[in-house]
Amino acid sequence: MGDLAILLHGGCRAAARSPSTCWTSLTSVIGGVFAYFALGSALHLLPYALAFAASSFIYVAVADLIPGLHRRVDLRAGLEQVFFIGIGVAVVYFTHQQMH
Repeated sequence: MGDLAILLHGGCRAAARSPSTCWTSLTSVIGGVFAYFALGSALHLLPYALAFAASSFIYVAVADLIPGLHRRVDLRAGLEQVFFIGIGVAVVYFTHQQMH
């Protein structure tokens, strides 16, 4: 659905949308089946894959979200940011404590 929305927003004709959307959906299914069968032999790579995924989220936060936060520079906005960062740190801390 996301690919179709992007194509519609980009102004693609109906004839061009259908093959693109079908190929994208097909490659997702093929990748999912491949990952299902490859998971057993790739479990030793799981920590590295999780670290890569986490670093990707951090990159998105730094590159896209933080500049948007700097547009609001009043005291209330700063306190909200500190509050939500504190909640995030607490969630990570307590989750880590539950795991060990």
